[in-house]
Amino acid sequence: MSEKELVQEAKTRETVKAEKKVKQKEEAKPQRWVRVRMLPIWLRILLVIVLLAASLAFGAMVGYGVIGDGNPADVFKKETWQHIIDIVVKK
Repeated sequence: MSEKELVQEAKTRETVKAEKKVKQKEEAKPQRWVRVRMLPIWLRILLVIVLLAASLAFGAMVGYGVIGDGNPADVFKKETWQHIIDIVVKK
């Protein structure tokens, strides 16, 4: 090997060692993952409750209006529910 090749090889060894030291320092530091939530937990819970109420209302409208051949808006009237309760209780 020529003197030039030995110098180049020594330089590459030094750079490899330096890279290994940098990697070891990075691995030694504990990485903390900071999670930024787009929606806070309280807003998620509120959103689930609202979606459940909306699906319940929509399901009642479909069930009463389409399946039961009634007017879907009648689901929200007190008289309709009183009639349903009377049928179930058999008064």
